[in-house]
Amino acid sequence: MNQGQEHMQRHGIGMTSQRTRERLIQRLYEEGLSNAQVLEVIRRTPRHLFVDEALAHRAYEDTALPIGHNQTISQPYMVARMTELLLAAGPLDKVMEIGTGSGYQTAVLAQLVERVFSVERIQSLQDRAKERLVELNVRNVVFRWGDGWEGWPALAPYNGIIVTAAAREVPQALLDQLAPGGRLVIPVGEGEEQQLLLIERQEEGFSRQVLDSVRFVPLLNGPLA
Repeated sequence: MNQGQEHMQRHGIGMTSQRTRERLIQRLYEEGLSNAQVLEVIRRTPRHLFVDEALAHRAYEDTALPIGHNQTISQPYMVARMTELLLAAGPLDKVMEIGTGSGYQTAVLAQLVERVFSVERIQSLQDRAKERLVELNVRNVVFRWGDGWEGWPALAPYNGIIVTAAAREVPQALLDQLAPGGRLVIPVGEGEEQQLLLIERQEEGFSRQVLDSVRFVPLLNGPLA
């Protein structure tokens, strides 16, 4: 267990009972999630630190919660599901996250991959996420304030890309920044017509799988202070 993981464990004591977290993990398992490593990271990551104090008592419910700026922290099932899909082909050393948000998905990824490059358009959200990750001693994340539609081309390519908001269509810039053999997990669509896609970059082009019907906040253009 690295230092960041030890901090995760310590911050989990007292705020909520171990039983509450175990119930959440059991529910995720019953809903079909089976990657033991991902489930363990979800279990030990203190989700209550990533929501407003007034909502902390609901942190281990399997539901999305508001975090301000018309954004949400994704439900634990969706965080685990998307992470599991991203890692299904094996370990990854370089992952780009589009939509830092609260930093919860970032914290989960940081315990499972070597390096995370996280892009967020709302600067105040990202600043709070940075503070939380520093508190948890997470040191393998680099942040960029900018337009998620553009990705982070200066540091491309990435073995994995995960998008935490729904795009109208798959951004070409993200496809361009995916390494050969890389995987992109992204919700696509508008309103209630959203689907989770898994896209893989192969020698002959891109393969696409349509997986689940989902509900995410929209992926918007342009940075916002």
